[in-house]
Amino acid sequence: MKKLLVFIFIGSCLTATAQTEFNNVFAAGVDDAEQFTSDYMAPLSESVVYSLATGWYNTADAKPLGGFEISIIGNITGFKNKSDKKAFILDPNDYENLDFVDNPGIAREVSTALGDISGTTVFVEGEVAGFAARKEFDLPSGLSGEGVDFIPSGYIQASVGLIKGTEIKARFLPKMEYEDASISLIGFGIQHDFTKLLPADKVLPVAISAVIGYTNISGDYDLTNVNIVDGENQRIEASIGTWNFSGVVSTKLPIINFYGGIGYVSGKSVTDVLGTYRVTEGPFASETYIDPFSIIKKVSGVTGTVGTKLKLGFFRLNAEYNLGEFNTATVGVNFGFR
Repeated sequence: MKKLLVFIFIGSCLTATAQTEFNNVFAAGVDDAEQFTSDYMAPLSESVVYSLATGWYNTADAKPLGGFEISIIGNITGFKNKSDKKAFILDPNDYENLDFVDNPGIAREVSTALGDISGTTVFVEGEVAGFAARKEFDLPSGLSGEGVDFIPSGYIQASVGLIKGTEIKARFLPKMEYEDASISLIGFGIQHDFTKLLPADKVLPVAISAVIGYTNISGDYDLTNVNIVDGENQRIEASIGTWNFSGVVSTKLPIINFYGGIGYVSGKSVTDVLGTYRVTEGPFASETYIDPFSIIKKVSGVTGTVGTKLKLGFFRLNAEYNLGEFNTATVGVNFGFR
């Protein structure tokens, strides 16, 4: 699971074989490589934004002054039936050098980082020192091609009650390392219970709150030991930040409660491809690219949440389902007191 988390969040979501295919796109020139990589990675970045935006609340009833809760939260964002996110249309007319071996010049679907289309062979050709040069290679498949149809995430979260229905939150994931990669996560949030301002708060059967939360996950992947493209200091650095603005309502019962919310998610991912890359085959042989490009993806959308929470003394357990462009199931194990 650690390996899966690392390679998903950093964006190096391919096996060693697929990495070979992925890095071959540099043979098409840096502009074509950037365009293909941007389209290929976009659904993965979007799914991670939606995944990280969840889990900020399990009730609308804010804790009183000094009340606290420590939670271990896990998310699963599925895309098994998201066929529109598993493929994109690659039109050779939009590329300077890249074209299909079969039926060249004709646009067709190819795999994204979430997809399972394999065996799509492309080529680039031109002249090098007066001689014709041609390079053929397969475009990479994606996570579904490896039997993975979900994005996992997890973190530790703490909440503390302040005065007048206000509660502050923080979440983090200690830095995790696996071989040549690492990730870390941090986030901050605030919740305000409007019903705490009402004289009848103690007898009202429901609570109504507003929640704002920000999460950032960052990582790096050292490509030095991959030995696919000649060069030095090759690495990927990625950062994904997401905001969640939600209105929440919940019941106020002693043991089991139900909650729901409507939210707006806004996020941005930045992936930097860094280092020196030297092309050794095809018409761009002998070309050298230094820190070739950065990919920026912005995401926004409306979400809905339904969930339930069980309270047994200091122990609480909650489960929820989040509906949006990508749906996410969340489970939290919580400890604390009010």
